[in-house]
This record gives sequence, structure tokens and C-alpha cells, in this order.
Amino acid sequence: MPQQEKVKTLLGSYSSDDVIFLLKDLSEIDLERGLDEREKAIQSGIHYSEMLPVEYEPTDDYLKLFYESLTMYKQKVAVAVGTVTELLIEKKGRNIVLVSLARAGTPIGILMKRYVEMRYGINVPHYSISIIRGRGIDENAMLHIIDTHPNQQIVFVDGWTGKGAIAIELTRSVESFKEKYGVALDDELVVLADPGYCSSLYGTREDFLIPSACLNSTVSGLVSRTVLNSNWIGGTDFHGAKVYWDLIEKDVSNHHIDVITEEFANAGPLISKEKEALLKTDMTPTWNGLQTIASIQELYGIDDVNLIKPGVGETTRVLLRRVPWKILVQDENDPRLKHIFQLAKERSVPIEVYKDMVYTCCGLIRPLDMDL
Repeated sequence: MPQQEKVKTLLGSYSSDDVIFLLKDLSEIDLERGLDEREKAIQSGIHYSEMLPVEYEPTDDYLKLFYESLTMYKQKVAVAVGTVTELLIEKKGRNIVLVSLARAGTPIGILMKRYVEMRYGINVPHYSISIIRGRGIDENAMLHIIDTHPNQQIVFVDGWTGKGAIAIELTRSVESFKEKYGVALDDELVVLADPGYCSSLYGTREDFLIPSACLNSTVSGLVSRTVLNSNWIGGTDFHGAKVYWDLIEKDVSNHHIDVITEEFANAGPLISKEKEALLKTDMTPTWNGLQTIASIQELYGIDDVNLIKPGVGETTRVLLRRVPWKILVQDENDPRLKHIFQLAKERSVPIEVYKDMVYTCCGLIRPLDMDL
């Protein structure tokens, strides 16, 4: 396998007991671009992974919304974490390695790891690695994990689904990995929430506000999104990322994990109930979300599907690090979308009601060549 000893891996504000990041530390590199500059670059063909958005520093009002959402949804998240973890263990056993997809998957992977330790007394290995739409999974990181845990089953974890782009990318990556290295991996993507109906192993399909979707690095161990730029990433390197230590005073990463972990002790009956209910349903992916996307494309004249970001998590990302055109919501009075309304107000982004979708909301990025 490629030698990694010379690569300085990234360490964020999470404990190494919770997660090991297999990412090259690019903290000293200037990779950020302003929203408008980055949007033009992306829509002109430069891959989004070659640069980073300027990290959004949450306002006091927005942080207040985060804490409110954490209080409101901590039990719901804990139940969904426990449910999907119980389903995972029943299906694949306990001899597993959790591999979360940075960065949305990282806090979910940590919570699953903590749940397994609390419930079964097992210290499951947990890594966080990069997967990039259009470029695949970090093969060097995967080789490292396989070499370190040759007799354990790898389980991929993410936060939620939108259109299912990452699920599709994971399947492609697994197929390519087998062709290159002769190693068969399981491409089933485990997610906390599956509003896009793209996963067969999830805790819920409700499109609600997962608190870790509210923020960027300050709820993800101060870690940036991942980078794959040949100027900084060599053939034997892991994909890269930065740590934003300058935001340490606003870091809520470990607080978020601890608050939800505390809910596990009393969530047992609810977890058992949800698990049994899901086992009685057909959990096969239907990809219903793609029907919503097609109708939005037609109505709004958007040719590039990548400019449509469905679901609460993806809509939040649009408002935090892209140039949004408008936000579609099923219900303009939905209390689950308070943070969406707050961000849209801060950025002067219009809200439109669009009821004919499986998601609670959807973010649209305006094509730069569109006439206004």
C-alpha cells in the first residue's frame, strides 16, 4: 500500500478516542475563495474540491438557533442514532469498522461509536475519510484502514441523503476499488436520515433539522470540507482538509456530541420501538427524491442537477457556502426550518412555497448564465 508515514494527518477538536481523521493537514495553505469567485469557478468547470469556501462564522443569533435546535431534537437524533446502529449490528454483526464520510458523516459516526460502546461495551474503530463527488473515495485512506483492520467489516456512514449523489459515488468507488485492488467492499451507505429515499439502512426518513447540519466546522471538530487539489495532494497522500483553530471559541463539536450521548440512557424503549417498526417496513431505496428534483428542474429551468440541493441539510449548506438563488419550502411556518429562515434573512435570499416535494425544503443555486 502507499506509504503514509511522511504525511501529516489532520487533527481537529474531537478526541482521538472518538475519531481518527485520515486527512492530510492543509491548515497552512490559502485555499479559501469568496462565495462569488468560488461559484463562478465551479460553474465554469473547476472542481469544487480544489478550493474551499470562506468559512462561515456563525452569528450570535444563529448560534442561539443551534442551541435551540439541539434542545428540541436531541432525543430525536439519539433515537435515530440508536435505531440505525441496532439495525446495522443486527444485519452485519459487531466486528465492524465505522468509516464516516467527512464531514457530515463524522459526528454521526462518533455518536454511533459511542452508542455501541454504551450498549454493547465494544470499542468500535472509527475513521473519517474523504469522498468527493465526481472524484471518488480516498483510496489511500481505504488501503490504510484495510491494512490496519484486515478481518473487520467496513461500514460507511454519512449524515443524511439529499439527491443520493454520495451514495451513487460510493457505489462507483467501491466498484473501481475492487477492479484496482481486488478487494470487495460493502457499498451500503448508513445514514441517520434518508429523506431522499436513497439508503437501505437509516434511522429515519423524516426530513428534520439534524443539529450538526446547522453549522460548518464548528460542529465538525473545526475541520473544513475535504480538498483534492494536485498542487497539495500527491499520489500517496490522503485527501486534505484544514482545521480552523481561529474559531475555537465558537466550537460546539464536543458539546453537541455529549448532549446527544446523554440521551441514549433513556432512549432504549423508543429505539426498540423504532427498530421494530422499520424491520416491518420495506427499507429498499425508491429514490423518490429524484422525482422531486426532476419537477423542480422543469419548473425553474435548471439544467444542471447539481444546482438543486434538497433537504434540510443540503439547503443549510447552500446558505452557508454557495450563492443561493431561492429557497423552496413545503410550509413557510414549519418550526423545523427556523434556522433556514434565519440564514435566508441574513443573506437576503427569497423564500417560496413549493408543496409538491418529498423534502421539507430545497435550496436552489442560480445558474450564472440565467437571465433575471
